Formats: sequence, C-alpha cells, structure tokens
Amino acid sequence: MPYAWSAILTAAPVLLAAVALMVAAMHDIIARTVPNGLALLIALLGIIAHIADRRLLAGLAAGVIVFLIAAVCWRRGWLGGGDVKLLGAVAIVLPPAALPTFIVAMSVAGALQAAAYLSLRRIIPEPDHRRPAGVIARGLRAERWRILRGGPLPYACAIAAGFLFVLCRQGV
Repeated sequence: MPYAWSAILTAAPVLLAAVALMVAAMHDIIARTVPNGLALLIALLGIIAHIADRRLLAGLAAGVIVFLIAAVCWRRGWLGGGDVKLLGAVAIVLPPAALPTFIVAMSVAGALQAAAYLSLRRIIPEPDHRRPAGVIARGLRAERWRILRGGPLPYACAIAAGFLFVLCRQGV
C-alpha cells in the first residue's frame, strides 16, 4: 500500500505541472511572455514530486544544468528569458533520465512550429485596418500581424509539447 501512495504523491504534482505548463503556453501565445510565477510553480511542483520519489538532488541538478545551458542560448538571442526559466523548471519536474527525450521532442515540436510560421507567412493575407469586435478575432489578428512581421515564436508551446510527449511515453 505505501507504494500506491508514493506513486500518487509523485504523479499528482507532475500532472499539475502539465496544467501549469499549458497555461504558460497559452500566455506565451497571447502575450509572448511566460509569467515568472508559472515557472516558479512548475519548479515547486517538481521539487514536491522529487521529494516523494526521493530523487530531489538529481532533479535539482538537472534543472540547474538545463537552466544554465538555456541561459547561454538566451545570451545568444536564441531563446527568450521566460523560455529559459520554463525550461529549467520543466527539467526539475522530469526524471533526469527523461531529459534527452524531452529535449529531442521539444526541438522537433519547435522546428515544426517554426516551419508552420514560415509557411503561414507566405499564405496569410495582410490584416484589414478595421479592429475586430471579438476577443478571439482580435487575438487572431494580432497573431497574423506577428507572423507577417517575423515576430518571435511562442516557444513555450514547444516546451509543453515536449513535456507532454515524455509524460505520455512514460505513462504518467
């Protein structure tokens, strides 16, 4: 019976982190930012999960390493600051052995996202000058404007896709 409780105590924070990551991805789509509070929440949920499975030190070490590598990418202009914090937080949540799979899945999702944005740039018409009435229509108009001008990608979506891929693969 104790095993069942430890599995629940490990899985619940991971699933809550997945929900928080979806919220971060939506925020990144809308505002092109990732709130610090969401990255912090995800990191705290990862710490709770690793305390439950007795791998806290390994999880924190993995998070710091991923954060530092992502920070180098930020300095070179390849990632946004919110994405760096989100990557570090996600690395704390995942088991260290799952990080290579996560990195590959995230990179594939990011490449597909970039290809979609580059393709859409050629086929999306210029927005008309009238301001749409609905919130969704205004959001789509803003996204069209970003795509046509080569704005930054909401990379939290790729991070979330990589995370979900790992979760589905591990059966959490």
